[in-house]
Amino acid sequence: MKKGIKYSLITVFVLLLIGLGSFFVWSQLTYEPSKELTTLVNVENIQHEDDAVILQPKKSNGKGIILYPGAKVEPEAYSYYGKKLAEDGYFVAIPHVLLNFSIFDQNRAEDIIEKYDDIEEWYIGGHSLGGVSAASYAYKHSKEINGVIFLGSYPNESNDFSEKELPMLSLYGELDGLSTKKKIAQTHHLLSKGAVVREIKGGNHAQFGLYGKQKGDNKATITPKQQQDEMVRVTKEWLQKVSLKDD
Repeated sequence: MKKGIKYSLITVFVLLLIGLGSFFVWSQLTYEPSKELTTLVNVENIQHEDDAVILQPKKSNGKGIILYPGAKVEPEAYSYYGKKLAEDGYFVAIPHVLLNFSIFDQNRAEDIIEKYDDIEEWYIGGHSLGGVSAASYAYKHSKEINGVIFLGSYPNESNDFSEKELPMLSLYGELDGLSTKKKIAQTHHLLSKGAVVREIKGGNHAQFGLYGKQKGDNKATITPKQQQDEMVRVTKEWLQKVSLKDD
């Protein structure tokens, strides 16, 4: 009987190790920046500090944006979006996260905020699962965060912002096959008062970054650059309005 228990425990332990090993290998099979991104951004010149992609503005406006990547998506895939925001004076940081899943590294923003203490206002956002993690951080650190940006994403049920005044921007793609219009609508009640929600016509899930196609997504009817440029336009417009309110 004791031998049977012993062998059962060993079997469970071995299966657990195999499972963990398989998950680790799978988590490292990431979505890399697409060829299109390399035509828009000089990837070799992207600044990396403290395991994060850093996009420094030539002239800072004192405001910073931390963007959590989607699951298994490399941070560089969001560098065009970040670059365009940096052109308007925003400091942008896109961190690498533990096992390429931000849910395991939700407090990653803390290190960035502590290091770049010259930034006066912080906004946090993310794509897909990255947005869920960003919302979780913002919910727990609302005094440090000036606003939240969702890119094909939404908060989970445990982070209900409906009674909070925290500014929010939610961008979703009309043809998103993962963060669908239905899911966006079903979680709208979790957003803060006055949250701005915008649909990107013809946009899908993967084009919130520049990393190619993604399983389960729908085909977009606009180009990746068109979706990115619309993201940039709406984000800048929202940031300007939020800043004016703060002033």
